[in-house]
Amino acid sequence: MLDKIRSVAQGWVGKALLALITIPFALFGIDSYLSHAGNNVAVAEINGNNISVQEYSDALKNMRNRLQSEGKVDQAQLDSPAVKSLVLNQLINKQLLTNEIHHAKYAISDAQLSTYVTGMPEFQKEGKFSQELYDQTLAQNHITPSRFEAAMRADLLAQQAQDGIAKLGFISNARADNTFKLTNQQRLVTVSEIKTKDFINQVKIDPAEVKAYYELHKDKLIVPEQVKIEFLLLSASSLIPTIKVDDAEVKKFYDENASKFQGNEQRRASHILIGFGVNATPEQKQQAKAKAEAILTQVKKDPSKFEQLAVKNSQDPGSAVKGGDLGSFGRGAMVKPFEDAAFSMKVNEVSNLVESEFGFHIIKVTEITGQSSDFNSLKPQIKAELIYQKAQTAFTEQAENFSNMVYEQSGSLQPAAKAFGGQVQTSDWLSREAGAKFFKNDKIMNLVFSDEVLKDHRNTEAVEVSPNNLVSARVVEYKPAAPRSFDEVKVGIEDVLKLEAASKLALNKGEVALKSLREGKDVTGIEWIPEVTVDRKNAQGLTELAMNQVFKTNATKLPAYSGLADSKQGYLLVKVIKVDTSIPEAAEAQKTAKTELNAALASEYISAYKQSLREKGNVKVNQKLLLGSSSN
Repeated sequence: MLDKIRSVAQGWVGKALLALITIPFALFGIDSYLSHAGNNVAVAEINGNNISVQEYSDALKNMRNRLQSEGKVDQAQLDSPAVKSLVLNQLINKQLLTNEIHHAKYAISDAQLSTYVTGMPEFQKEGKFSQELYDQTLAQNHITPSRFEAAMRADLLAQQAQDGIAKLGFISNARADNTFKLTNQQRLVTVSEIKTKDFINQVKIDPAEVKAYYELHKDKLIVPEQVKIEFLLLSASSLIPTIKVDDAEVKKFYDENASKFQGNEQRRASHILIGFGVNATPEQKQQAKAKAEAILTQVKKDPSKFEQLAVKNSQDPGSAVKGGDLGSFGRGAMVKPFEDAAFSMKVNEVSNLVESEFGFHIIKVTEITGQSSDFNSLKPQIKAELIYQKAQTAFTEQAENFSNMVYEQSGSLQPAAKAFGGQVQTSDWLSREAGAKFFKNDKIMNLVFSDEVLKDHRNTEAVEVSPNNLVSARVVEYKPAAPRSFDEVKVGIEDVLKLEAASKLALNKGEVALKSLREGKDVTGIEWIPEVTVDRKNAQGLTELAMNQVFKTNATKLPAYSGLADSKQGYLLVKVIKVDTSIPEAAEAQKTAKTELNAALASEYISAYKQSLREKGNVKVNQKLLLGSSSN
């Protein structure tokens, strides 16, 4: 019941069914939600079928809710391009698959659909399909049977289209066993690093070599074009000292947003739910209340039986199996009657009957964490937030005038500085790259180096270099790109040539040593690390580079040697002393590994199948609209 009770309106049946049959958007009145969205603009078009901004936004929220339920609460991760791309690609793949199902004329008969639905555990009572439970479950979640069955049919069709492809991902027992052994084998190894830096002192570079290198490469040894600029910043932060907020505004804001300012207090609670269904008659409500009161009497008589009674009687299957446990939640997460009761109770206290739109609840608070916050303690925080909000509003109001002024009076930044109370600042010499790093924005420096600004000494347009920060700049001085002098670069060139020569010495020593070792000869001057036993999951301190080489080494004949050259670092020698492929109690592990390999292959085939649909389909993504809608 937790997800249904939560204000984000994700039903408990949805959570159960979604986990089993993975049908996005099919449940809990999503058609009603979309019909009132008022926004059918396409964020993507697939063979003439559109994915609206509203569909995308809803799917994004759904994904974020799922990630949060899995404990992934890093906002940067939730808002990352990877999540947004994943959501859109899922929607595109779904539409492509729907098109393919229609084109290939896949079909699910009424008998097949009936068998599937009647076999779903959500609708079983005493081991049999219950029509009463089916009707009640759909009614409580505002789903019509026709819409629910249409969603099931769509899911079965999608499964049918993919099953044949998935079965192509088959691996033989012999190959699976061989893969298992290779994956889990252990190797007793040692390595030796012949480092480039150890040879640098042995290298002498003739000055003539340095000069020759300079002459050969001086067209690449360039000082980039540079400018000195004046710039003027209009920032929301700079407006903060001018903003006034009185105590009455703070109190009003607190009262209007009380749920937002309730500290970090969390409640953990269990409940027993006796539902009365949608559009229940007074008699039905009274029957549900009588049943709930009888259970409450049992709980009050022996509170230790709460979990047992929840398992037996609660009509919230999502929490009933866990003794009624709903987990932890803060204010604003539950419907109001439930929240008001839960946040007024002490630990281990049992409530009287609490009526909500879902039925009658018997609530038991099991844990309280965090702290609640009163108005006085929150007053400074709220005041600061209001000041910043007003500063942002003022910034927005001034931004257009600022942009107009630096454009209309493009010969100087002083008029805008005087009008907006800013100060014109002057930079040191900046290249395009250095300037982009300074402002953390490429656009402003591209404008600075444009002909209009560079040659005509006009102000740039106002650029939002970061949120709530506008900058306009103009060029004061300019230096074109020019070759660096020999004296400027000779030390650096000498270092480069030394490194190259030292690298050749290290690599030569490594290759000679490897040849001798493979011929069974003793090699002096090689320092091996202590022997370690490694497998693919346990590197025992070896670098990733070393581990890759260890398992690339042909171990047909032991000891086995291999080498890896790195022009910057030197040469890595690897010695494999022993290979162990025996794995205790491997039979069950091999069986599991084969299952995982088959699943991985099936996933790859399905992924390739979807990619092929995408390649032969006509998919257009409105990138500008996508970025604009992703924050909804």
